[in-house]
Amino acid sequence: MPAPAVHSAPKPSPKSELARAAAHPSPASSPSPESSAASELFVAVLLEGEDPAAYEEILTRVSAAVKPADFLEEIWVRDVVALVWEAFRLRRLKTCLMAAAAPQGLATVLSSLLPHTTAEEFAAGWAKRDRNWVRQVEAVLDQAGLTAEHVMAATLAERIEDIERIDRMIASAEHRRSAILREVDRHRASLASRLRLASEDVVQAEFEDVIPGHAAPGRRAQ
Repeated sequence: MPAPAVHSAPKPSPKSELARAAAHPSPASSPSPESSAASELFVAVLLEGEDPAAYEEILTRVSAAVKPADFLEEIWVRDVVALVWEAFRLRRLKTCLMAAAAPQGLATVLSSLLPHTTAEEFAAGWAKRDRNWVRQVEAVLDQAGLTAEHVMAATLAERIEDIERIDRMIASAEHRRSAILREVDRHRASLASRLRLASEDVVQAEFEDVIPGHAAPGRRAQ
């Protein structure tokens, strides 16, 4: 059974490099205090190795969908994007956790087929991606009618508490994201109500100016 593939981080694109340059301006560029503060907040969202260009793409697409109407909604949009990014990150880390713990799961499976010491030795060699060990592990698993999925099932069982904790963190991020979007809806409804009342007052005032001596209900004649 081949060892799980470990994908290396993609080589940054020119766009990504430009985004990093924007997030980390050089002293010679003399950024304004506003842009420096924005850059610090932006960098705080990302971890080492994460692509600023990918984050900016999500921010652009969410902004285009929500169309923030004021500064408060712009803040909420950035909060939503940060939570979307957090959920994506947690899903990636869950996959990385499963890959990193796979040798432990393999050792558990092999322990039911081989002496414990031998199973540990096989799992250690397999984890190093040594072809000889990989072939031996595949032969043992094939003989027992087992596959890579059995190994990953054992890995999940070994790290189930960690996986469940990550899943709860993902659910929490998604719940907070939905709450912010509901807040945007309430904010817009309240704003629309205030604008409607204000426009009605303006229309009524113009109506009174056009018809002298006419007073609207609830208004005292001057």
